[in-house]
Amino acid sequence: MKNLRRNFINLLALLTLLSVAAAPQPSPRPQTDNPNPPDEVVKLIFIHHSTGRNWLIDGYGDLGRTLGENNYFVSDTNYGWGPNAIGDRTDIPNWTEWFASGDTPTYMEALFNESGQNSDSYTRTLADPGGENEIIMLKSCFPNSELGGSPDDPPGTYEELTVSGAKYVYNTILPFFASHPDKLFVVITAPPMSGVKGWWYADNARAFNQWLVNDWLRENNYTLNNVAVFDFYNILTDPNAHHRVNNGQIEHLIGESNTLYYPTADGDDHPSVEGSLKATEEFVPMLNVFYHRWKESAPPPTAPEAGPTAQEAEPTVQAESQPEPSSPATGVIDSFDSGQVPGSYGWEAFRNDASPDTTMACGAETGGRSSNALKVDFNIATNSWGTCALMYESPQVWDMGKGITFSYRASKPEIYFDVDLHAGSDENRETYLYTVESTEESVNGWVTVELQWDDFRRASWEENPGKAFAKAGEVTGMAFGVGTTPDTSSAGTIWVDDLSLLGTTAGAPSESTPASTDQPKKPTVPCGGAFALPMSVVLALSLWRKKNK
Repeated sequence: MKNLRRNFINLLALLTLLSVAAAPQPSPRPQTDNPNPPDEVVKLIFIHHSTGRNWLIDGYGDLGRTLGENNYFVSDTNYGWGPNAIGDRTDIPNWTEWFASGDTPTYMEALFNESGQNSDSYTRTLADPGGENEIIMLKSCFPNSELGGSPDDPPGTYEELTVSGAKYVYNTILPFFASHPDKLFVVITAPPMSGVKGWWYADNARAFNQWLVNDWLRENNYTLNNVAVFDFYNILTDPNAHHRVNNGQIEHLIGESNTLYYPTADGDDHPSVEGSLKATEEFVPMLNVFYHRWKESAPPPTAPEAGPTAQEAEPTVQAESQPEPSSPATGVIDSFDSGQVPGSYGWEAFRNDASPDTTMACGAETGGRSSNALKVDFNIATNSWGTCALMYESPQVWDMGKGITFSYRASKPEIYFDVDLHAGSDENRETYLYTVESTEESVNGWVTVELQWDDFRRASWEENPGKAFAKAGEVTGMAFGVGTTPDTSSAGTIWVDDLSLLGTTAGAPSESTPASTDQPKKPTVPCGGAFALPMSVVLALSLWRKKNK
């Protein structure tokens, strides 16, 4: 069986090389999101207080001017704004008054029709195009990172500044958003705090904002594209923390801190000019993506004014034919400290046998974050390949996680390596991948990478290239692979540790682990279009299938 698997992987490699020969010019991964400005002027209103004002104004965050340059006509609310001075109340517990109370129609009529500047000193060069505001941005200030309770608390039953109370608030206002598919609602997470108080509440703040970004809409089975979340909190915690568009894909990278990295010169918890400008640089392309996703989706049916909260919604039932999860309940895929992964063939190195100068070796060795790590040594000759694969005896159900996370070190920066996922039957195996570039930080310490399922895209040499991975319930293996761009070679070492399912207890990064700083996706193996396979390849594939029946 081991030889059969090795022959199959070698066969896949041969098919890959044939596709390269058919199309020698590399092509980038299909761009699935559009970070360009709207083609026409769009009206936007921002609900905020002082941090938002600093972010908006010229010479500080420059958000208002930059949004204008991207075809958004910007208005805002501030202290004292609106009926009943509702603008005074923008803490998380106040959002139910805005969007889920008897006064909501009154507040929304004023909000949708507001065209004024309630914060001074941000440039508006665009003319008011008329009509209502189409985009509603809402943000609470940094005291809202002072959340009580515990990081894993479920949604509660009333609004308060706790993890459970904040989850209750956002679940409660979501039906209103669903009832207005003609509006785009953009939730901006509250900025972090610094000092002892920031440290004391850091775990709760991080956990809640991770829930808001990753779980809020999913838990409510929300399918419309008119609600989006920007993690303002995250990007202000570390220079290496990001929520941004990179090569047409959204990246959410967590740094080593959960408190404010960018305070003002006097230590105030309002983000500094540097932090505010970083937020502007990352947010505006994200807003463009959110806008195009919303506009390009099919017109959704109008939802009722009130709907079930997450607690009232019927749970999603798995199909009876779906196997029970084979991975441990903790979500650990491999810690590299306990021998061979149960139900697998263990980590195996494969290389291009047609390239005698190519070497590939991998296995668990000392040198991990706590004990062992997967060490991958490679010397890949020009236009060749090597991979370290973990294949399972039967499909694994990994859909209890939102993706995978791991930590890595590298012998040098600018090593490109693929993280591969395999799914489907042996006769029709599918490959999905994401490419990581090692950073300077990875040479001196561990870097944490978080990848959601839809970050993985179908390999360009297979059917439906660029399609997002959606088979977490039938994973047959994964790999860390190293190839080369045309006419180059690659040599070095990477170490991998704490390989886990994202969003499970084991998948949470530790406080001391810095996140990946920059992961540009290199051009993957090009899609060569239609080409005839040599008869020898067809014969080899037929023999392989027969032996596995």
